[in-house]
Amino acid sequence: MEICYILDASAFINGFKIISDNNFTVPEITTEIKDFKSKLTFDMAIEEGKLIIQDVPHKYISSVNDIISKSGDILRLSLPDKKLIALAYMLNDEGKNVKVISDDYTIQNTLRIMNIPYSGVITEGIKGIYNWKKICEGCKKEYGEDYPFDDCEICGSRIFKKRIKVNK
Repeated sequence: MEICYILDASAFINGFKIISDNNFTVPEITTEIKDFKSKLTFDMAIEEGKLIIQDVPHKYISSVNDIISKSGDILRLSLPDKKLIALAYMLNDEGKNVKVISDDYTIQNTLRIMNIPYSGVITEGIKGIYNWKKICEGCKKEYGEDYPFDDCEICGSRIFKKRIKVNK
């Protein structure tokens, strides 16, 4: 079965060679490609029919949001990232052989949790699965992903995102 490549902006930015005609991305990725060479590669892939820009139904985005809420990756993923993962999830759900091309470790972390194959262009990729938490640097109080402030409500110290390794 032919592989459907799901391409993140980093695939274009870091020089992924588009050989197959079976490449997909989401519309929002276009805003992340800013340099001339990457934009040219992106535009040529569309013009030559090697890249399909595909939007994703809300139910797949909602499923991804549920998964990344549990892992804490929701704190680090942009809307284009979420939609790219949702596209991979949708095509995988349709029985297609999917592989995501991205050098973004947070995207890779989410894909690893979901058992969707991925690879980087210039990076080896992540070795383990990580979760993220918001924690006060002073009193160590943990906050939910929806806490809107950068400072602790108890001691006023800065809140940061802490990576926690999951044994899987």
